[in-house]
Amino acid sequence: KGGSVVKMIRAVLGMKAFQSGLGAYMKKHAYKNTETYDLWQAWQDSSGMPVQEMMASWTEQMGFPLVTVSEEKWEDDKVTLTLEQEWFLSDGSELSEEDKEKKWCIPILTCTVEGTQQDMIFMREKTATITVPLPSKDGWVKLNAGQDVPMRVKLTSEMIDRLSTGIQSKTLPAVDRAGLLLDGYALVKAGKLSPESLIKLLSNYTDEDDYTVWTGIAGIIGGLDAVLSDDPTMCGYFKPMAKKIVMGLHDKIGWDATESDGHLSTLLRGMMINLLSTFCHDDADVAAEAWRRFALFQENHGDMKSLPSDMRTSVFKIVVKNGGEKEYEAVKAYFDLATDNAERKFVLGSLGHASDPKLKLRTMEWSISGDIKLQDFFYPMGSVSHSSNEGRHIAWEFFKDNFEAIKKFIGNASPSLMDAVIVSCAGGYCSDEKAEEIDAFFKSHPVPKSSRKIQQTLENMRANAKFLGMLRASALSKEEFWSALV
Repeated sequence: KGGSVVKMIRAVLGMKAFQSGLGAYMKKHAYKNTETYDLWQAWQDSSGMPVQEMMASWTEQMGFPLVTVSEEKWEDDKVTLTLEQEWFLSDGSELSEEDKEKKWCIPILTCTVEGTQQDMIFMREKTATITVPLPSKDGWVKLNAGQDVPMRVKLTSEMIDRLSTGIQSKTLPAVDRAGLLLDGYALVKAGKLSPESLIKLLSNYTDEDDYTVWTGIAGIIGGLDAVLSDDPTMCGYFKPMAKKIVMGLHDKIGWDATESDGHLSTLLRGMMINLLSTFCHDDADVAAEAWRRFALFQENHGDMKSLPSDMRTSVFKIVVKNGGEKEYEAVKAYFDLATDNAERKFVLGSLGHASDPKLKLRTMEWSISGDIKLQDFFYPMGSVSHSSNEGRHIAWEFFKDNFEAIKKFIGNASPSLMDAVIVSCAGGYCSDEKAEEIDAFFKSHPVPKSSRKIQQTLENMRANAKFLGMLRASALSKEEFWSALV
C-alpha cells in the first residue's frame, strides 16, 4: 500500500512538483529524524494541493475504497456522473454501520479518447458529481486513468459498452485496459458486479497483444477455468470463448521469435504458448506445431531454437494431452536424459496432463517411487490434480489411499513438503462438500505441522465454492449466453 499511495501522489502532483517537494524534504531534514507528515507537508508546499488531508485518509485507516458510478447523464459533448465511495472488501462481506462511514480523500482522474483530462477533483465525501467533456456523442470515459489510485471502480453497463470501442481500437491505454479487467474480476468475486458483465467485457480483448494487459487476461481466464472445472457443463461453455481470445494472440505473434522482439515480447510469447496448452491443445494447427517441435527436440535435446526452455513444459503438455502411452513415455524418458534439475521439472510439471486416467495414476505412483528427488516429488502430483476435474479426483484418492506411505516418504524432512503435497492433491476443489470431506480426513489423520496450511486450503476452497455458486446462479450457466458471444 505504501508504494501505491506514493504512486498516486506522483500522478496527482505531477513529476515536477513531486520531485521538487521530495528534494526539499531531503534537504530540510538531512541527518535528522522525521515523521510522516513532514513529507506530506513538503509535497503540499511544492504543489499547493491538500496533500496532508488526502494522505491522512489513506495512511491512517486500513483498506482502500470502491468507487461506484450510481448515476449517469450522457449528452452530445459531455457526461455527468454521480459517484459513491465505500470500503471495498474482496470477499463481499457486509459492512458494519461504523465501517459504512469510512471515507477517503480520493483524487478522481479521468481519461477519454483524447487522453487524461487535466481537470481533477478530490472526492472528500461519500458522494460526488463530476462532469467530463466528450469529443463526440459516442465517446467513452474511464475513471482512475492510469490506474494510479489504489481503489476499485464499478462502472455502469453503458460505460462498459462505450469503452468496448476504446478496448478494441486500443485508444484506451494498455494500463487502463488491464485495469478494467482486474477491477471487473475483483468486483465479481466480491459480488458487486454480475459475472455476465465481466464475460462481455472480456470478449472485447480478442485482438489484444500487450503483455501488461495479457497478464490480467491470463490471470482471469486461468482463475475462471480453475473454478469452472468443478462444473464440467459450464467449463464446456467457457472454454471456446477462452480459446478464441488465446488464438487471437497466437495468430498475431506466432511461435517463433523475431529480431524485433523485446523483453516483453519474449515473455508474452511464453505466456501465450502456456495458454495454448490449457485452452487450445485440441486445435489441429497448435497440436501439429507442438508435435513438430517435439520431434525436432527428440532428435537433439540441445535444440533451443525449436523448443526453447520457456515453452518446453507447455509443448510437453500438448503432446501428452493429444497422445497416448507412447508419447507419455517419450516425455517421461527426458527426465533421465536431462542434464540438470530445472530441465527435469519440465517433465514433472507436464506428465499428469495425459488424457488417459491410467497414465495419470501411473504419474502419481511414480511420484513416490523414489526416482524423483524428495524436494520435487509433489510436482507430478500437482500436474495430475491441475490437469482436469478427473485428475483432481485421482490425486485426492491417491493421497488418501497412500497417506501413510507419503508420510513415511517425507519422514523428518521439512514440513513444507507435506504442505506442498496437501495443496497439490487436495487444493483444487471448489465445493463445500469436498471441503467437509477433506476437513474430516485430516481430523482423523492429523498432520499437526501442516495444520495452518490445511486451514488455508479449506478456506480458499470454500471461497471458491461461493464464487462457483455465484457463477452457477448467473446466465453463465445457460448455453445461449455463450452462443451469443462465440
